[in-house]
Amino acid sequence: MRTLGPGRLHRLLADAEAVTWALLLIGMALKYLTSTTDLGVTIAGPIHGFVFLLYCVSTVVVGIDQRWRAGTIVLGLASAIPPFATIPFERWVRRNGLAGPQWRLRSSGGDRSVVERALAEVLRRPVRFVLVAVAVTALVFRVMLWVGPPGGA
Repeated sequence: MRTLGPGRLHRLLADAEAVTWALLLIGMALKYLTSTTDLGVTIAGPIHGFVFLLYCVSTVVVGIDQRWRAGTIVLGLASAIPPFATIPFERWVRRNGLAGPQWRLRSSGGDRSVVERALAEVLRRPVRFVLVAVAVTALVFRVMLWVGPPGGA
């Protein structure tokens, strides 16, 4: 089994974000264009929201680990907003070698910021990393559900 390095993680979540966008758009077409059913939006909406947040978390984590410029991280986050834009962003990242196969912060040593040291601790324990990432994403997702959709329901 291949390891889940920063490049692979970012690619998987960029693809998943695009797929869930497609599902949500199909659901929206069924609901608003054909007035057939709102089941697609009911199911795909929360799934897309959760994957969207996971993609955003992974973009920040990969960006910090791979020492992306702040503008690159912001561009990565912004690419999750328009449908399917995560795919060209991820390809650009791969083409420019911005996300390699190894986590830089998993190795010890070096002059690191407080954020890098905290992230290094999480990355040294991948199971904890996944649990923390999913827990943080789930918490943000729950708060967003509590707040409700933009503009009200």
